[in-house]
Amino acid sequence: MPLTVATLLSLRDLRLTLVAGAAGRDREVTAAHVSELARPGEWLHGGELLMTAGVVLPTDPGSCRDYVRDVVAGGASALAFGVGHGQPHVEPPAGLVLAAAEAGLPLLIVPDEVPFIAVTKAVFAALAAEDRRALEHTIDVQRRLTVAATSGAGLNAILSVWLDATGRAAVVTDLLGRELAAVGSVAPALLAAGRPVLDEVSGRGLLASASVEVDGVAVGVRPIGARRLRGHLLLARARQPGTVDAALVSLLTLELERRHLADEPRRRAGAEAIARLAAGMPEDQVEPMLTTFGVSSARVRGLAVQARAGEADDVAADLALVLPGGLVRRTGDTVEALAVEEVDVTALLDRFAPGRPAGIGSALRLGAAAVSLRQARALLTSSERLGRPAEAGTHGTSRLLLSLGPPELLAAFADTVLAPIDAADPRGQLATTLRAWLDANGAWDVTAQSLDVHRHTVRNRIDRVEQLTGRDLATASARYELWLALEARDALAYTHPGT
Repeated sequence: MPLTVATLLSLRDLRLTLVAGAAGRDREVTAAHVSELARPGEWLHGGELLMTAGVVLPTDPGSCRDYVRDVVAGGASALAFGVGHGQPHVEPPAGLVLAAAEAGLPLLIVPDEVPFIAVTKAVFAALAAEDRRALEHTIDVQRRLTVAATSGAGLNAILSVWLDATGRAAVVTDLLGRELAAVGSVAPALLAAGRPVLDEVSGRGLLASASVEVDGVAVGVRPIGARRLRGHLLLARARQPGTVDAALVSLLTLELERRHLADEPRRRAGAEAIARLAAGMPEDQVEPMLTTFGVSSARVRGLAVQARAGEADDVAADLALVLPGGLVRRTGDTVEALAVEEVDVTALLDRFAPGRPAGIGSALRLGAAAVSLRQARALLTSSERLGRPAEAGTHGTSRLLLSLGPPELLAAFADTVLAPIDAADPRGQLATTLRAWLDANGAWDVTAQSLDVHRHTVRNRIDRVEQLTGRDLATASARYELWLALEARDALAYTHPGT
C-alpha cells in the first residue's frame, strides 16, 4: 500500500495532528522536504510532505493564501507546520489554517518535541518498507507464475495465477488478434479497446508497446515472442508500472514458443498435404483429406508467396498459424498455402508478406484445390512485374495481361477505340450500357434489368455506339475490340490510378 497522509497520522511516535484539509487524507506521500523559503513551490517535484516552522511566513490572510497557492502549485501532498517553545509560532497562524482549508491542502501540526528529522526518517522508512513489500510481492508473483508456466497447464493457468496475484485482467491473442486466453471481468472491454492498435504494435517489432484508453478502459498492449512475433498481451493498466509485467510477458513468450514447437508435426503434415495435391491427387480423395485438417469451407483458394532470402520458414510458420487447417509448404524461397474462401487473403498478405510477390488463385471447390494452387504459382512472375499481389478471377486473366503492358500504350489503345463514345457522351451512359450489354452476351432484357432501364433504351444506346464507332456489333470481332478497350481502361484504373 502506498504511504499516505493518513498513514503518517497513524504513526504514534510522530504525534501529528490534522487541522485542515481532511479531504486530502488519502493523498500519497513520496518524500519529505524541509523549507523555510517564502516561495518553496519551484523546488518541489510533487508528492512531498513539505515541513516548515514559518520562519519568514507573514501571518496575514492574504500572504498565507499566496503561500498555500505556491505550495499547491508545486505539487506538495501535505504541509507540516512545526509549533512550540523555541519555534516562531506556538500555534499555526489562523490565516494559514483558513488558506489550507480553502485549498483542500492537508495541514499537519508537528509538536515541539518531535524534530523535523524524525518526521523525515519516518517518511523514508515507510517508503523503504513499501518498496520492500513491493519487491517481495513481485518475487512471489514471479514464482507463482513460473510454477504455473512449468506445469504445462497452458495459457489459462498462467493468466489465472496472474489475476489471483494482481487482480488485473489480461487477454492473450494470436497474430491476427484472435483471443487465445483471457481472465477478468473486463477482459472483453480490454480486447475491444486494444484491438485498434494491434497492427501498429506488430508493425514496430518485438520491442514495441502501446497504451490506450477507450471509454474509460485503460489497456497496455505488449508483443509476445522470442525471435518472431507470436501474439499479443493486453493488460489492464497498473496503478504503478513494475517488473512483474515483464515477467508475465517472458513466461507467456515461453508458452507460445512451446506451442509453436509443438505444432511442428501438424505443420509438416500440412506441407505433405500440399505436396500430394500438387502431385496430382485424385479429386475424390481431396475433400476427405482437407476435412481431416479442419477445412470446412466449400471453396478454397491457393496462395503463393516469393519470400526474401532466409525468411521463407518464418513466413510459412506465420501462415500455418493463422490459416484454418494450416496447409502451408515451403519450396526454396516459395511459400504455398491453401486458404478457405472466407479469409481476406489480401489483408493476410499485407500483414505477413508485405511487398513480396504473391499470387492468389481462384476460389474453387475442394476437389479443384490443386488448380487454384497452380494458378497462384503461375501468377508470381506477374505479381513481381505489377508490384502487388496478382489475383485470378472473373475477367482476371485478360485484365492482368493488359496491366503488364506500358500504361501509355494501353491508354492510347483504349482512347482510340472509345474516343467517339467519350466525345458524344461525357456522362458515360453509353460506355456503361456497352459494358453491361457485352457482359450479358448481348441479352437485351438482362442488360435492361441490370441497368434498371427499358430494353428499348438499351437498344437505342447500342445503336448509337454502332453509329459513333462505325463498328457492326453483330460481329464477334467488333464486340471483342470494344470489350478489350473497356478492359484496358479497367486495368489502368486498378494498376495505375489516375492514369
